[in-house]
Amino acid sequence: MSGHVVTRFAPSPTGFLHIGGARTALFNWLYARGRGGKFLLRIEDTDRARSTPEATEAILKGMAWLGLDHDGEVISQFARADRHAEVAQQLLAEGKAYKCFSTQDEIEAFREAARAEGRSTLFQSPWRDADPATHPDAPYVIRLKTPQDGSTVIQDQVQGDVTIRNDQLDDMVLLRSDGTPVYMLAVVVDDHDMGVTHVIRGDDHLNNAARQTGIYTAMGWDVPVWAHIPLIHGPDGKKLSKRHGALGVEEYQAMGYPAAGMRNYLARLGWSHGDAEFFTDAQAKEWFDLKGIGKSPARFDFKKLENLCGQHIAIAEDAALRHEISEYLAAAGLPALSDAQTDGLERAMYCLKDRARTFPELLEKAQFILSETPIEPDEKAAKQLDTVSRGILSQLTPQLQNVSWTRDDLEAVMAAFAEAQGTKFGKLAGPLRAALAGRSVTPSVYDMMLVLGREETLARLARAAAPHAG
Repeated sequence: MSGHVVTRFAPSPTGFLHIGGARTALFNWLYARGRGGKFLLRIEDTDRARSTPEATEAILKGMAWLGLDHDGEVISQFARADRHAEVAQQLLAEGKAYKCFSTQDEIEAFREAARAEGRSTLFQSPWRDADPATHPDAPYVIRLKTPQDGSTVIQDQVQGDVTIRNDQLDDMVLLRSDGTPVYMLAVVVDDHDMGVTHVIRGDDHLNNAARQTGIYTAMGWDVPVWAHIPLIHGPDGKKLSKRHGALGVEEYQAMGYPAAGMRNYLARLGWSHGDAEFFTDAQAKEWFDLKGIGKSPARFDFKKLENLCGQHIAIAEDAALRHEISEYLAAAGLPALSDAQTDGLERAMYCLKDRARTFPELLEKAQFILSETPIEPDEKAAKQLDTVSRGILSQLTPQLQNVSWTRDDLEAVMAAFAEAQGTKFGKLAGPLRAALAGRSVTPSVYDMMLVLGREETLARLARAAAPHAG
């Protein structure tokens, strides 16, 4: 099937891009991209009361941040309503659907009687086999003639074979009395017309698959490969909700998680390839398959997410990180970096990215190069700049005036100075961090000195050593 695979992501634009929807989109994207196929995007905007342009924009932005590019134009389901109605009329003309004139009151009366008699409340329309000559001049819906015996088997790549007896399925409505198509019909027609070969979606749609199969069969269309994936649960095993934390993809961008780490984590959430936890996009595309998806709901774990994000920050290209950090600042509503700050950040990136799990952590470590001078030490760092420490810094500064500004030479000068002071470099590190960064948790002193350069380093040491400092 290589090259012929077509998957789709079909969200409803009624709010943000949910983290569960993002994972569904990712699974579809990985499956198609790994097989030279197509990944399509359809906006299921038939619910006109709840669908908004803002929600559509939020979905598109969320997918763009995650790097889930789609093929072709974005398809609007609502715009295809005439095509959906056309299929219903075709089924009606071929005797595979029928006009049902039963009113809501009549349907409810049928169900009440069924409940009272202890039989199935599945509505059985008296109009299924009625002579058209008996049809009244009244509003009607068009219903599919569902087979009344036998069974429908959903050959699901995740859930296994799921068998549903046909007598448990009602004659579903295809067209409402106002002529508008129902969602269930629209989905099938769109998937067929778009050439979708694999429907990968949440397992809350599993029951829909049996009813949708009835439309495929009635039209003589190929049924797609089904793969219904379990939902995402919170750490407590309950369905993911706001009480567990962020639900919308854009919230994760605004919290400073890198997109590559998010892709890795979401791919691993409910799917596995051996014991691999950390992997690149290229590996994910190569490895991803439907058989690796588990049947049980996956549990969202922020610690695992942060761990993977840290690994992705560590291996990222500096220029790519700089670009993504600027996008993070915009998403979080924070001020953009100046050109000078951006240059400094890029120079410092090599000593920042190995231990940062998120962009806020990375930027916190970068404060020594991002902060405006003069540096104002925070409360903890200020305690390192007592009278004795300032005296030591004032003695150290001349030693650094003419040293070659390399790590080896700086380490040699510091070691010699510490020995002359009868101490170890570790005792000097606190005051040096306070003087250079105004903080107690920073990159290594040598890295900061190399990034800042001789002139700025000496200026900061001299200021910290001055009697009025701190």
